[in-house]
Amino acid sequence: MLIAFVTLYLVLSIGIGLYAATKVHNAGDYITAGRSLPMIVVVAMVFATWFGAETVLGIPATFLGENLGATISDPFGASLALILFGLFFARPLYRMKLLTLGDYFRQRYNRPVEIIISGAIALSYLGWVSAQVVALGLVFNVLSEGMISQPQGILLGAAVVLLYTLFGGMWSVALTTLVQMTVIVAGLLWIAKLTGDMPAVNGVAPVIDHARAAGKFEFWPPLEWAAVITFIAGLLTMGLGSIPQQDVFQRTNAGKNETVAVWGTVIGGVLYFLFAAVPIYLTYSATLVDPAMTTRLLAEDAQLVLPTFVKTHLPLYAQIIFYGALLSVIMSTASGTLLAPSVTISENILKEFMPHHRMSEARLLWVTRAVVVAFTGLVIAYSLWSLHSETSIHEMVANAYKVTLACAFVPLVAGLYWKRANNLGAGLSILFGLVVWIAMEFIAPDAALPPQFAGLIASAVGMVSGAALRSSAQ
Repeated sequence: MLIAFVTLYLVLSIGIGLYAATKVHNAGDYITAGRSLPMIVVVAMVFATWFGAETVLGIPATFLGENLGATISDPFGASLALILFGLFFARPLYRMKLLTLGDYFRQRYNRPVEIIISGAIALSYLGWVSAQVVALGLVFNVLSEGMISQPQGILLGAAVVLLYTLFGGMWSVALTTLVQMTVIVAGLLWIAKLTGDMPAVNGVAPVIDHARAAGKFEFWPPLEWAAVITFIAGLLTMGLGSIPQQDVFQRTNAGKNETVAVWGTVIGGVLYFLFAAVPIYLTYSATLVDPAMTTRLLAEDAQLVLPTFVKTHLPLYAQIIFYGALLSVIMSTASGTLLAPSVTISENILKEFMPHHRMSEARLLWVTRAVVVAFTGLVIAYSLWSLHSETSIHEMVANAYKVTLACAFVPLVAGLYWKRANNLGAGLSILFGLVVWIAMEFIAPDAALPPQFAGLIASAVGMVSGAALRSSAQ
């Protein structure tokens, strides 16, 4: 019965996505939904940007295995990124009427900067999308009680997301997200109520008290230089590194006006931070209801605690609600993050190698869809490799934004807010950032100053150096 309802939900999501394809008449519709979406849809899409497998499975597992401070990158850094983007980046970028974020780097600097940063942005999505697909594989494995292996679940999940993203693009993301976010919010709140009514839990306060007594609310690092720097770097890797990202930009840019673009993003970011507490509460409640199961799964895979708890301790209708909500969060995130790199690759990289550097709207749409298929293949390969290497969902997400922090953040900020930013500075910023980051990953990956943070500093030095050299030349 549970599998039947979940299958029905998947079919419904695919149906909505295919219906959305009827609204796609050109590349603009496919990439930005015609910049026509109202506030409620933009809020839902921004909320769904990060509310995926990491939020429901990864963050609670990290909290359970370590403490609140270990979640500094997400939800703290992730929420910071959305709020900062809404307040400082959404309005000026919206006014430029761009198709992709890569277009900004071409307009503000030059084509080499556009191509290199667009490539870095696209590369960063490999880990993020793969985290969602790995989570889908895990869910299908738990649902089928092992009949579907996790690798088979990865293939099935990737196929479903590909099917409705391929044809509808941003319209699919918008329409399916609105439905899926309704399921998420209502479903998880209802599950939280059911869990709180259990005798072993008895509300929210006992769970908070138990977690506090266990030291789970320890947040601030020890007052040691290395620990403080690592803590700050954890916040800024996602808090700043995820700002120059196509998926955040395209969801913001799909709003019907500047006000929707700005405040839809800010509200979505705040709601994400607040609602991220619900899966943590549910997962920690499982330790009170079934300590033996929790201990076993913590040793095996902490990401299995919440789905296993729901499957074994809640009634069938609650399981249907939970797994519907879980699939919602994963697929809504996966669809948007699959579209983003594909759009960036086709618009800002491949187009440069086409004859006369120009493509018709119809051809750009065709190429973008082809790239969606190809990128899905890369995601599947990386997801299967991550299973072999035992990389957690939290690690996959945390690693995704290192490259953009090292080479894309400074050129974006300087281009918008520093008049002296120029092509030479942007080129040096990218070069210094990438070289220092990659070198540090090999030389001292566990140094007190994390490699991506060293890359960020080097990137800023490169931008300032370019401005100084240009001034001295004049």
